[in-house]
Amino acid sequence: MIRHELQKLILTALKEENFTRGVSLSIPLTAAHGDYATSLALSLAKKTRQDPLEVAQRLRSQILKFKPTTGFLEKIEVAPPGFINFFLSPSCLQKEVEQILKEKERYGSLKTGRSQKVQIEFISANPTGPLTVGNARGGFWGDVLGNVLQRVGFKVEKAYYINDYGMQVLTLGHSVLKDDQAKYKGDYIDWLNQKIEEKDPYRAGEMAARLIIDELIKKTVTKMGIKYDEWISETWLHQSKRVEKALALLKKKNLVYEKDGASWFKSSQFGDQRDRVIIKKDDWKTYLAGDAGLHFYKFTEKKFTKVINIWGADHYGDVPGLQAVVEALGHKGKLEIILLQFVTLIEKGKELKMSKRSGVYVTMDELLRMVGLDVARFFFLQKSADTHLNFDVDLAREQSEKNPVYYVQYAQARICSILRKTKAQKLVPKHLRLLNHSAELALIKQLARLPEIVQDTSQDYQVQRLPQYALDLAASFHHFYRDCRVIEQDHDLTQARLSLILAAQTVLKNTLDLMGISAPEKM
Repeated sequence: MIRHELQKLILTALKEENFTRGVSLSIPLTAAHGDYATSLALSLAKKTRQDPLEVAQRLRSQILKFKPTTGFLEKIEVAPPGFINFFLSPSCLQKEVEQILKEKERYGSLKTGRSQKVQIEFISANPTGPLTVGNARGGFWGDVLGNVLQRVGFKVEKAYYINDYGMQVLTLGHSVLKDDQAKYKGDYIDWLNQKIEEKDPYRAGEMAARLIIDELIKKTVTKMGIKYDEWISETWLHQSKRVEKALALLKKKNLVYEKDGASWFKSSQFGDQRDRVIIKKDDWKTYLAGDAGLHFYKFTEKKFTKVINIWGADHYGDVPGLQAVVEALGHKGKLEIILLQFVTLIEKGKELKMSKRSGVYVTMDELLRMVGLDVARFFFLQKSADTHLNFDVDLAREQSEKNPVYYVQYAQARICSILRKTKAQKLVPKHLRLLNHSAELALIKQLARLPEIVQDTSQDYQVQRLPQYALDLAASFHHFYRDCRVIEQDHDLTQARLSLILAAQTVLKNTLDLMGISAPEKM
């Protein structure tokens, strides 16, 4: 990774100057400011009370002393008030093309995960109806985050937690029986009513939940291109005594007390604003009790190093309680919770309403029929977790460059077409030293960013980087294709440019694979 090599150079220079700290590199918005830049000298100058420009110049001089700089950097510039700007040499970029063609589908893979066990739990929508568009945002997000973590060397398991216990199951049962306590409506309730003969509301709810999981949710998840390693039932956690074991451990630590006929967990001892009920007056165990059993299972039995739960933003209030339980069970710092904001479908300028209880909603199956899997994945991944997602159905249906998915996939198909015509799919890279055109070098710089994108995303979970990177890479290829003829009279230059677009095909496909999006060879 080019950025990593540059960081090592800077760290070596820092040691020479008796500075010891990490090195942060950014990509300047303007090409005139280099390929990478650091404001390190500004923070060091503040700490040592020196002139930042002098610190920057001294670091620049130290870096230039090292042999690895030769052929790696074209130049290093210092800019006010103390930035150090690095310009990569053409030879460095030409070598990166060779590296890409050598590593192929492994390009962008890292070993930072060190085979640690990580579980990602996502979607986990209540089994009270089909998956709606609102439920499903976490599906693509969690799936792609898992792909990224696998790419950097973690052992990743993907899990779906089935909340098939408690009052919601009873409410579902009443709905299926269509009695005076019914709340859920819709065609699926009519279907369940015809299929289930059980008259006990809770038993009817249990049977309905199983049918919804097996006949609706699992089939939708498959259509979404998601494969879970484990489906974990809340009822199973209760029946297998895992919930009891977790609560017994909390009681043993004197973290449970009785009040007003209910059992309370001392959540406030772990930073929560209040204590929380774990067993209600009617002896029903709460969601938090089930979650205690779930995370007892995850950490104590499955022995995950880290667990990442992806929830909807409406569960914001549940986060402190669960974090408190996990800490109380002895696993502080091992659980991370990502909250995803809501989704609004927009069609012809109007919002499509979604409500499972009223029976007016858009299912994920319906959306996939409308726009297709590739488009759905790309659009769902484009926004950060903390940003509300407006899904433009009309744009998603568009078969033109206005549609970002079409734009990216068209770049892949165009590359494949050139490679087919020239029979260059298995080309041995040659004459890469001839790649000196500004459009060629700009494309290589984009290609070289994939390992950095993967590394950064594995650390901060900002998976929206991937679709944006795919767009940037496609744009760089289209600009290259506009400015540089691939098939030239100069045979050596033709070979070099074919090598470059083969590398572009490799990196673009690797990026699409990470997102679970197809890389079409023809369009």
